[in-house]
Amino acid sequence: MALSNNVIAAINFVAMLLSIPIIGAGIWLATEPDNSCVKILQWPVIILGILFLVVAIAGFVGAFWRIPWLLVSYLIAMLILIVLLACLVVFIYMVTMRGSGHLEPSRSYLEYHLDDYSGWLRRRVRAPFKWDRIRACLSSTNMCAELNQSYHMAQDFFNARLNPLQSGCCKPPTQCGYTFVNPTYWISPINNAADMDCLQWNNDQTQLCFNCDSCKAGLLANLKSEWRRTDIILLITLVALISVYLIGCCAFRNAKTEDLFRKYKQGYT
Repeated sequence: MALSNNVIAAINFVAMLLSIPIIGAGIWLATEPDNSCVKILQWPVIILGILFLVVAIAGFVGAFWRIPWLLVSYLIAMLILIVLLACLVVFIYMVTMRGSGHLEPSRSYLEYHLDDYSGWLRRRVRAPFKWDRIRACLSSTNMCAELNQSYHMAQDFFNARLNPLQSGCCKPPTQCGYTFVNPTYWISPINNAADMDCLQWNNDQTQLCFNCDSCKAGLLANLKSEWRRTDIILLITLVALISVYLIGCCAFRNAKTEDLFRKYKQGYT
């Protein structure tokens, strides 16, 4: 049984290590400006990673000091956490399936439309009381001011590879036909009726297009990209955890079998 317990302890040490990518993914999301403004996914990921770490430590202690009830509790708790992680992986994939940028004539950057994204994500940004907080957070960053420092000529700006947030929040939609003065100052729209966002544009540097649906779409495009990367990390970790869990179950079963055989021998002798 000692050998099996040592195997279980080693497996739980590996499980402890596997909690690190989950916690790290959550911390990475929390450090991204857009995710730190929205505050949707990072804390569930971090909390789930911490729970994996705590349960793995409990399993390590139970195996090392041979505490059967703690090992059983570990196996049950780990199974629940694996199911929760699998649900989270599937959920992230489902809500990030839809949505992509659109090409515009004579532009290198993409335009983003809110209706392209999943209903669940749209609801996170459409409610006015939610968006007011997110908008205040986004407008406090220097992502738009950076454009003024980098691009002085219209053609240079049109050839720029803007990120979704800059494309959606820092300039008016291309179809409105505004005339470029600098990346965050545009005049003389040709077609204000082309999009409701055309009327939302404001040259006030604290306003810009932060009230536009294109800004919300740009935010969701950024979230989609970052959540997809996180989902890949979680999926790889999930597969590894399932493998570790199955090995742990086999080792625990062998340990119980050895224990019963030892008791049988003692009773026989």
